[in-house]
This record gives sequence, C-alpha cells and structure tokens, in this order.
Amino acid sequence: MVQISTAPLVASHSNAHALTPSSRNLTDAQLRAIGKSRGIVGLNFAIDFLQDDGRLVENIAPQVMVRHLQHMIDIAGEDCVGLGSDFDGATIPEFISDVAGLPRLVAAMEQAGFGPALIAKITRENWLRVLKETWGN
Repeated sequence: MVQISTAPLVASHSNAHALTPSSRNLTDAQLRAIGKSRGIVGLNFAIDFLQDDGRLVENIAPQVMVRHLQHMIDIAGEDCVGLGSDFDGATIPEFISDVAGLPRLVAAMEQAGFGPALIAKITRENWLRVLKETWGN
C-alpha cells in the first residue's frame, strides 16, 4: 500500500513562474498544490528569479517583489505565503541588501495596500504555523 503524506508542502524560497518564467519558480498549479496542502512558499529575494527579462541587475524596484507576493497570495492563498530570502549566497536587490533592509520590503507591502494582519502572516505567522503543524509543539 502506498501512503501519501498529508504534511504541508513547503517551497522555502521560490517565486511565481507566471511573472518570471524561470524553471526555479513555481507554476500556478504548483502554487495551488501548496495552498491545498496548507503549506507555504517563501518569496525568493535572488535577482535571478525576480526579473522577467533575465538581466542580472541589482537595482530592482520593491514593487517587483510585491508583485510576486501578490500573485502567490492570489493563487496559493494568504495563509500560504511568506518570506524565503536566500541571503546565504544569492545576489539580493540593492534596496534590501541584507537583513537590515527588510523594513524597506515591509514598507513596500504597506504602500501596495497590504494590511497589518497580512504583513504579519507573510513575515512570520505563516511560517510559524507550518513549522508547528510539521514539527509539533
């Protein structure tokens, strides 16, 4: 008998293939599967996976990242999207640069109309839920 796991699917740092057609990014079908499993997809900050033109420039507007977040929320659901970063070796947009720049991404989310509850889910609560469901208390 084959047993299929009911654990939440996790894509720790991926983006929306519909916006940037990289093989690393997730298709809408994959995003739906993550949402259906009540898992999580973490926004990848690597410039390679954010830009649809394939250029490797670090001067990316914060709105590019917000567009990926919004698309992933639209497909997977607001309970299934978080931040995945990729600070350990990827080239990150200049406006963030390192972990100290995260408030600038949060400000971009606020400017895009993301409310405090949604930002809390994206920045921490969704990850905490998935970790608790996966690892227990």
